[in-house]
Amino acid sequence: MRSEVLQLLRLEVALDLRQRAAWGGMLLYVVSAMYVCHLAVSDSLSRSTWNAIFWIILLFAAFNALARSFQREDQGRQLYLYTMAHPRSVVLARALYGSITMLALSLLSLLFYLLFLGSDPMGDASMGPFVASVALGGVGFAAVLTLISAIAARAGNGIGLMAILGFPIVLPMLLAVMRASQLALDGSGWSGTGYYFLAIGALDVVTLTLAWLLFPYLWRD
Repeated sequence: MRSEVLQLLRLEVALDLRQRAAWGGMLLYVVSAMYVCHLAVSDSLSRSTWNAIFWIILLFAAFNALARSFQREDQGRQLYLYTMAHPRSVVLARALYGSITMLALSLLSLLFYLLFLGSDPMGDASMGPFVASVALGGVGFAAVLTLISAIAARAGNGIGLMAILGFPIVLPMLLAVMRASQLALDGSGWSGTGYYFLAIGALDVVTLTLAWLLFPYLWRD
């Protein structure tokens, strides 16, 4: 199964290289949203507001980035994957690639966010836990939204259904990463944020387990 997952990861990379505008669109959305926030906010932001705006932007960026995970395939390619690969390999490869995508997008978003809205709220921050919360938050969004994207695509109403199903399910993940990053901004170290990191990891494990168990039935239909 490992070799099958690696082959599917190479396929995902090849598809994105053919559609480079997708990455450009994601970055354009993030940069535009942050620039609008920069124009709208004239005064310095409090730490909690600064943190909240960042996660709101990153959440919608995750929806835009991961909605296409199971939406860009026509019936011919779906039939090809159905006959050539195990469904669990497919969902695992998509989750891994989505996690890599969101990890890169999260860190790039943080850089642009610091550029446009400043780094004053990070004056007393614990940088290690804060960067870890950003990275784990992006990976957590990928884990949750990959499964939702698969369900929405098989139901035949991809983007609309993903928005309806995705937000209530991703909300516990969002609350956990927001709380962890807020504690890191306030100067708490690993001991103060560790509980929330464990919660994020537990949510990732539960989501991936559900995807592992349920996706073969979705794929069969």
